[in-house]
Amino acid sequence: MKRKDYLSWDEYFMALALLSAQRSKDPNSQVGACIVDDNNKIISVGYNGAPIGYDDDKDMVWKREGDFLDTKYAYVCHSELNAILNSRTPVNGCKLYVTLFPCNECAKAIIQSGIKELVYLSDKYDGIPSNIASKKMLDKCGIKYKQYKPSKKEIKLDL
Repeated sequence: MKRKDYLSWDEYFMALALLSAQRSKDPNSQVGACIVDDNNKIISVGYNGAPIGYDDDKDMVWKREGDFLDTKYAYVCHSELNAILNSRTPVNGCKLYVTLFPCNECAKAIIQSGIKELVYLSDKYDGIPSNIASKKMLDKCGIKYKQYKPSKKEIKLDL
């Protein structure tokens, strides 16, 4: 008989998004993403961080408040954008797993790249203007989205 406690596809891909988030050096927000095709093949992963070549020790600002140019928001690449840009193949028709519901800027990239479906873990910014704009664009463009509801409290990795 086969094992019965194996991971579902949603559990597996969301776990990869959560693991990818652990690469982020942001002291406040760690967000991860995983893009998969219709055959459940991993196309790309990403996390929020500095652009390639932008030194996240010397150049990156991690502050959340203050003048825009003195905060991380002017410089950080979100996990969704990183996953899209990191892909070596087109993501048209793919599904995106992400640990935090995408902002309006990432929603534009998701739509433009042709991703057809979105599975997110947290929607902690629900109701703020960028979140409302994101949902409005995704709805108008026919991108399906659903919140992932974990069936397990934890997935243990032994190293």
